Amino acid sequence: MPLEDWMAAIIDYRGKTPEKTSSGVPLITAKIVKRGRIEDPEEFIAEEAYEPWMRRGIPEAGDVVLTTEAPLGEVAQLDGKKVALAQRIITLRGKSDLLDNTYLKFALQSQPIQEQLHGRASGSTVSGIKQSELRKLQLTFPPVEEQRQVAAILGSLDDKIDLNRRINQTLEAMAQAIFQSWFVDFDPVKAKIAAKAEGRDPLRAAMSAISGKAAAELDALPPEQYEQLAATAALFPDEMEDSELGAIPKGWTVCPLPECVDINPSRVLKKGAIAPYLDMANVPTHAARVDNVVPRAFGSGSKFINGDTLLARITPCLENGKTAYVDFLADGEVGWGSTEFIVLRPKNGLPLPFAYFLCRHPEFRAFAISQMAGTSGRQRVPNDCFGAYKVVKPSPLVADAFGLQTTQFMKQIKSLDEASKTLAGLRDVLLPRLLSGELQVQHTEPEAVA
Repeated sequence: MPLEDWMAAIIDYRGKTPEKTSSGVPLITAKIVKRGRIEDPEEFIAEEAYEPWMRRGIPEAGDVVLTTEAPLGEVAQLDGKKVALAQRIITLRGKSDLLDNTYLKFALQSQPIQEQLHGRASGSTVSGIKQSELRKLQLTFPPVEEQRQVAAILGSLDDKIDLNRRINQTLEAMAQAIFQSWFVDFDPVKAKIAAKAEGRDPLRAAMSAISGKAAAELDALPPEQYEQLAATAALFPDEMEDSELGAIPKGWTVCPLPECVDINPSRVLKKGAIAPYLDMANVPTHAARVDNVVPRAFGSGSKFINGDTLLARITPCLENGKTAYVDFLADGEVGWGSTEFIVLRPKNGLPLPFAYFLCRHPEFRAFAISQMAGTSGRQRVPNDCFGAYKVVKPSPLVADAFGLQTTQFMKQIKSLDEASKTLAGLRDVLLPRLLSGELQVQHTEPEAVA
């Protein structure tokens, strides 16, 4: 029967544009509904504008959102957090006795329904579907209890993928916090200075600053972990000295970025050679790992190897935070991508992840944005602007310690990301077989596919 007969609610906000703010209620737009989930919102509406704006209907936990154009057919499910709905988004809520919403999310991603969506779409420039046409989609679903069983199997895989994603977010945030604490705020050094002035143990103070643990918690650490933490704390000086950037840890130096980070280093890749290609669209805005790399004949563009950091130089990609850490190539392999990537690689004793976390730092990003030049809407960061950016270069031992910790974080992030891609592949294989009934639910419990 048609989709509209399965629905308890269809909420459509097309034809309206809300006034956006820098904070408030997250706005779900079509561009952040991707691959079955909702990415971190980048736009908001004011709290006081929420009820007037949402008068067509308030979304509920479990509702399914569908993008109706640019792009058409992306699907995700709401988790109950307060959100506002933007244009090009329709929210669907199944009748509880007929349709499980999680099942609906997966069904809408299936090839037969996607083909129906695109077959009913219209538009010469941008393909989109009208609500009247969406309502006519012909859907055939099993009884709701069987739907729930299918949804449980596929949902268990999605849950594991989402857990890995959240762990990776935490790992990256931890590494970024270390970068901020050690190389911007100089917390371990300042902790030692304060402890000396107050007659406390400077080493223990630095250990607390590095670990975030109070004295009693330090004493509860396993001996090996305590000794490792003490060894790291001992690497930091207990004095500051003047520099052109103000007070910095004694023995550290200030240098222009090109003296410690290569900008667009030379890479050899012959024209026409088949090499891994990274599209700018596949670089995430708030994470190190890229989504998809495909082989393509090299023509022209940025060239990179493992350990390089890719910084988007063009509006709006730079403002949105598109930055990637290259760790997806084979040993000795050269990859390539858009000319709009700036390739950075630390040198002179700085560890490879240093450039990535520098590019993620708000101060550096503000500098890069301030250097953009060109016509409105097509502004770029020039390669030669970075000589004006100064970096506080740590001692070699502190640099090595940072590299050891963050390299381990990046390896964990890669491992979890690759596990998630394997799970996603399994889900995509099971999806059509479960929806079609080819694979019987009773023989496919969530634990068996995890």
